[in-house]
Amino acid sequence: MTQSVVVQVGQCGNQIGCRFWDLALREHAHFNKSGLYDDTIGTFFHNVDSRNGVHLAGGERIQMLKARAVLVDMEEGVVSEILQGPLRDVFDSTQLLTDVSGAGNNWAVGYMTYGSTYREKILDKLRKAAEQCDCLQAFFLLHSMGGGTGSGLGTKVLSLLKDEFPEVCRIVTPVYPSLEDDVIISPYNSILAMRELTENADCVLPVENQALVEILNKIKQTSHGRQSGAIMSGGIVSRKDGLIGSERPFDAMNNIVAKMLLNMTSSARFEGTLNMDLNEITMNMVPFPQLHYLVPSLSPLYSLADVSAPTRSLDQMFADAFSKGHQLIKANPKQGLYLACALMVRGNVQVSDLRRNIERHTYIITCK
Repeated sequence: MTQSVVVQVGQCGNQIGCRFWDLALREHAHFNKSGLYDDTIGTFFHNVDSRNGVHLAGGERIQMLKARAVLVDMEEGVVSEILQGPLRDVFDSTQLLTDVSGAGNNWAVGYMTYGSTYREKILDKLRKAAEQCDCLQAFFLLHSMGGGTGSGLGTKVLSLLKDEFPEVCRIVTPVYPSLEDDVIISPYNSILAMRELTENADCVLPVENQALVEILNKIKQTSHGRQSGAIMSGGIVSRKDGLIGSERPFDAMNNIVAKMLLNMTSSARFEGTLNMDLNEITMNMVPFPQLHYLVPSLSPLYSLADVSAPTRSLDQMFADAFSKGHQLIKANPKQGLYLACALMVRGNVQVSDLRRNIERHTYIITCK
């Protein structure tokens, strides 16, 4: 079984990472009834003996799960909050790198100043994370595009990954600012960071704040008049009184991004008849090396608290995948050309239903 390492850079990247590890733990807790460490959990976690810190092999009883992650931020606030919260036992000091001053919302400060200052320390932590993997398949980089640390240092980390691990797939989830962003230079930060993403990433899953806000508004409209509770969404059981008790300002938005990443990596973690490898995503979806920007879409949509919404049919979820209202970035691909589409379905689904929907939507896209 393969393993992946998540690299979280900046405030936004670490907040999304916090939601990702929360949901990943609950997802594996739901499916793993035996309490034994297996390849499924080993994709993003390694099992550590709570007495001496020794890494335990597969088949051993789970004692203490540690995330395969590297946390970087030039302001220590978010990382300190994570270390004081419910996820504090999932990380240790060897995975963390913080400063106190921040990059001042300036791409150049993050990329040039902090990138040069902390280059060796970042590489050391990336190497240690990679050495703990038996078969490292991918790095997942989470960062923002508008801030200085996220855009500047985040893209610097990406270039370091390309230089140090050229054969390992680099999948990036950047969060773009909305039009109403209060940082006046965020468009410049985004443009400067875009060049680095184009040159150094293997696959980019862009996310936009405004699209997430509109998705949350749609969720509120759907949930109006319904009772809040626990539901199953793509194999994830989530409650508002779960690991993180009270919803913070961006938790619901970050929750959507975290679920997208969990769903995308499910075939690399769980067994299935039609599973695909993470490398197959870039192999089949990227026609040219620099043309690696994908449009992520998600169905069904649920917020952090989750609602007792009616179950979506497979036909409806296929239609949602091509709907602007379910895309995590504000774009209209129907005005352009589809070079490739990948629809990843989780759950007990019949192959005949998949073929029927694929043929139906292939006909619709061809006609349009």
